[in-house]
Amino acid sequence: MLYGQMYGHMAHSRDDCYLNVNVGGFKQRMDPHMLKKFPQTRLGRLLCCSSQEAILELCDDFSPSDMEYYFDRNPLFFCYVLNFYVTGKMHLVDGLCVVSFVQEIEYWGIKERHLDCCCSDKFLELLEAVGDKGWDSEEQSVGGSDSSSVQLSVSEDNMDLYEGSWCGDTRRNIWIHLEDPGHSTLAKSVAVVSLSAVLLSIIAMCVHSMPDFHELDENEREIENPVLTVIENVCVLFFSAEFVLRLVVAPSAKMFLCSPLNMIDLLSVLPFYVTIVFDMMDEGESTELENLGKVVQILRLMRVFRILKLARHSAGLRSLGATLRHSSREVGLLVLFLSVGISMFSALVYFVEKETEESTLQTMPVGWWWATISMTTVGYGDTFPVTFPGKIIGTLCIICGLLIVALPITNIFQKFSKFYEKQKQLDLIRQRTVKTNYFRPLQE
Repeated sequence: MLYGQMYGHMAHSRDDCYLNVNVGGFKQRMDPHMLKKFPQTRLGRLLCCSSQEAILELCDDFSPSDMEYYFDRNPLFFCYVLNFYVTGKMHLVDGLCVVSFVQEIEYWGIKERHLDCCCSDKFLELLEAVGDKGWDSEEQSVGGSDSSSVQLSVSEDNMDLYEGSWCGDTRRNIWIHLEDPGHSTLAKSVAVVSLSAVLLSIIAMCVHSMPDFHELDENEREIENPVLTVIENVCVLFFSAEFVLRLVVAPSAKMFLCSPLNMIDLLSVLPFYVTIVFDMMDEGESTELENLGKVVQILRLMRVFRILKLARHSAGLRSLGATLRHSSREVGLLVLFLSVGISMFSALVYFVEKETEESTLQTMPVGWWWATISMTTVGYGDTFPVTFPGKIIGTLCIICGLLIVALPITNIFQKFSKFYEKQKQLDLIRQRTVKTNYFRPLQE
């Protein structure tokens, strides 16, 4: 006779039949009627086992002679499990890590919804704290893949890559001066020159768009201002030399090229050289090359990427980029909420305004535009409802937009604040680490 059949026979013949449970040496007799209240838990599923193999899938060992189930788990936590079967509510365990608590309740088949109201808020706070620490830990462990927290440059592991390499001490010395402005006066001067070149290039690009600085050649074709061209060429040559030098002295070329900030540096100078190639190809008037002018203009617009080079010198910009990367869920919810609201209010305002000749909201696309600028509180004023029902809908649209936009902003701001504080701590640690590694050869 199988155990399940034997147990079923005993359960029907005797009301005092108990399960003998041994959890890490702690033995307890449990009433099966109490376990039947929670059939989806691990102990509740034992009542449905019809073979010893099925029993061993749920427990670590089973003694048929003593009818005892053995579980190699924390006996102190099992006391809270017993209380759960008695009261139907689960409570947090004092002194137990929230991650271990989650693992334990998952093992016993207890759901988080069974947490009592006195512990649910604390449980969510602990989980959020663990998530923040995991987020910071991920930022530190990613290495070159996220330059917002670790810039590949300063960890001791990367410094060790110079050991045994060609010109290791010289390359490490140059790398430190390029990466850590606080290391010395020379390093600070290099950072100031690099930042000045970025700002100068951005200013030149803005000035170039002003009609007063446009010039014409003999054929009345527009050409670039010679002074601005010289400034542009000097800045690009400086950026190119800086990129090549940092690539040569980097502890790992692969990690260097995979860094987002270094990819931005490459994108900021690449359009310049591609434009030169297209200009050389566009010497003739062939029809095939007529569209190259538009391509060149697009490539020149890519110079705007240089403004992102400021992130190398700004902890705030690096923190902002990392915050957006880690707030994809909140941003996705924001877009979803706005899409639902825009769709709903655009349909409503179109329905009440379509019969009014004075109104410009005569089509659904115009209604989408109006709902978008209203929910985001931009309000250009180029289109607006003129009827009384339309104004009521507009009021509700603006109020809902304020509420929807405000919902995820709090979480995003909290992440930014925490990451910014973490970034400043990492900068201090980075400076101490660099100085230690820099003076290591002298001490040896």
